[in-house]
Amino acid sequence: MGTVEAANKDANGSLLEKNPTVVFVLGGPGSGKGTQCANIVENFGYTHLSAGDLLRAEIKSGSENGTMIQNMIKEGKIVPSEVTIKLLQKAMQESGNDKFLIDGFPRNEENRAAFEKVTGIEPAFVLFFECPEEEMERRLLSRNQGREDDNIETIRKRFKVFLESSLPVINYYDAKGKVRKIDAARPIEEVFETVKGIFGPKNEKAD
Repeated sequence: MGTVEAANKDANGSLLEKNPTVVFVLGGPGSGKGTQCANIVENFGYTHLSAGDLLRAEIKSGSENGTMIQNMIKEGKIVPSEVTIKLLQKAMQESGNDKFLIDGFPRNEENRAAFEKVTGIEPAFVLFFECPEEEMERRLLSRNQGREDDNIETIRKRFKVFLESSLPVINYYDAKGKVRKIDAARPIEEVFETVKGIFGPKNEKAD
């Protein structure tokens, strides 16, 4: 057990030496954050890490860890924060980059506290894509083929869960002046103009 912890400290130490810039990206389903993350990666050289994608990749790999994650999801349990954070840390380490967009995480207050405790990293800021529920529903339904009543119920449930769990995180960082709210109901190009304004000047100074 001790050796695992020591190895972990080493991995984290070298990550912290890089003094990485971490931006949390939050937004409800259909808020268009995936599209905007791709634009930020292309224009500002960030590495995009999606907590959900990392968990899915770990399950696919067939590792012991992946099997454990799969079983927890099957049983309807929530994957412990530490597990997701370890995957994020490993991906950050392996990327060789020092600028990261962490998408869809922290999902709740417990995730947030655990991330700062385990990694020792506080985000530079939080990018919050605000989009009215009606607009998100419209977008999701137009890209979902299937029975509308099923979809609308599921979408409303996902939206409710997002609001209940993520709002405390947004409020916490807002109190620290770290939330950049973006009106995501507008067309993609307009939203990206706003995003560029947030990332642009800082990056020019850094490069």
